[in-house]
Amino acid sequence: MTDTIFALSSGSPPAAIAVVRVSGPRAGTALAALAGDLPPPRMASYRTLRVSRGTVLDQALVLWFPGPRTATGEDLAELHLHGGRAVVAAVEAALAEMPGLRRAEPGEFTRRAFAHGRIDLAEAEGLADLLSAETELQRRSAIAMAGGAFSRQVEDWRERVLRASVQVEAVLDFGDEDDVADLPPDFAKGLAALAGELSDWLGRPRAEALREGFRVVLAGPPNAGKSTLFNALVEDEAAITAPLAGTTRDVLTRAVAIGGVPFVFADTAGLRDESGDEIEVIGIARARAALDRADLVLWLGPEGEGPAGSWEIAAQCDREGAVAKTSPHHRVSAVTGEGLDPLRRDLTDAAARAMPRPGDAALNQRQHALLAQAEAALRDALRETDPLLVAEALRLVRVAFDALIGRATTEDMLDALFGRFCIGK
Repeated sequence: MTDTIFALSSGSPPAAIAVVRVSGPRAGTALAALAGDLPPPRMASYRTLRVSRGTVLDQALVLWFPGPRTATGEDLAELHLHGGRAVVAAVEAALAEMPGLRRAEPGEFTRRAFAHGRIDLAEAEGLADLLSAETELQRRSAIAMAGGAFSRQVEDWRERVLRASVQVEAVLDFGDEDDVADLPPDFAKGLAALAGELSDWLGRPRAEALREGFRVVLAGPPNAGKSTLFNALVEDEAAITAPLAGTTRDVLTRAVAIGGVPFVFADTAGLRDESGDEIEVIGIARARAALDRADLVLWLGPEGEGPAGSWEIAAQCDREGAVAKTSPHHRVSAVTGEGLDPLRRDLTDAAARAMPRPGDAALNQRQHALLAQAEAALRDALRETDPLLVAEALRLVRVAFDALIGRATTEDMLDALFGRFCIGK
């Protein structure tokens, strides 16, 4: 990390303002070369930017942030330019010509912040989720993780395990002395309480449900009204509708947000036992596979024939001769709109119950696996009677906690994480 990097950190031009960030040991030199001198630290200053030949690049606001109290933990400069493409290109070209400067790679600013201890790994993961958040629920959960809520919780757990480890080490080192021959009476109680807290966190809804959306699959026989209802729920003519059986041949998905809750709706081929159409047979197989991946199935077929836990939907309730259901979850007409609003509200409530509560930090797959390792090691420590084995189990708990917040990481994992970020972040 001896290079000085630069990149456009605001949106793609043209725009009213374009922000170019420069981070690294030569950030101050680069800023002085363009602006004529270094402005006062942490104070916006108006400057005319010029290249060495005297050519004016732009008139801009510039800011100088000497490290280490910066976003990246190193010297940092920001150029707030006019947001035209030519202006941005000219400034980037001038920076690229300076010795020791190069264009940043995706996520490199955030990776430097992690490397210099400005954020930990859990906060970086939360920031990545924040950048990709599209719904209010996603934003609030990502803010909690990026703001360090989970990291602070892990630090508290780690401190409690460390205190327990000290007590075990005292028994191992001074077990022949009467006052430290045994572990304290509340030792097991404290570990059990901590294991219970970890178990509660492991039982929370996962971040993947929030990131990917609550998956609702519409299923039933041909001509049951699936595609028409699908179009009504996603508020778009995404699926082709026709009275001809077998019109839908594949699984059609559409991601939408309803009431700030992310959904993925899936329209499927009509389910029937026999079909002379080879393509339709493939579509039916894919429809059955989609049912296995669903968080919820809206069943538009004959009552009682849907998958376990599915909602019975009496669709096409405006049509004469429509198949009646004695106790449907909802009666709807995608044509007239009857029953659609109650269905949407019910879907939103069901999805909200399956997702993290607003503002709660949610565990991703990596974090969930490490926390499960920590809980298992704690349970092992509670079962052991040999202090040496208890000490080893507690060490494994600390190792898992360290990995959660990035005290122990691998380069491959870091590459995958920071590769999710855009250039300039």
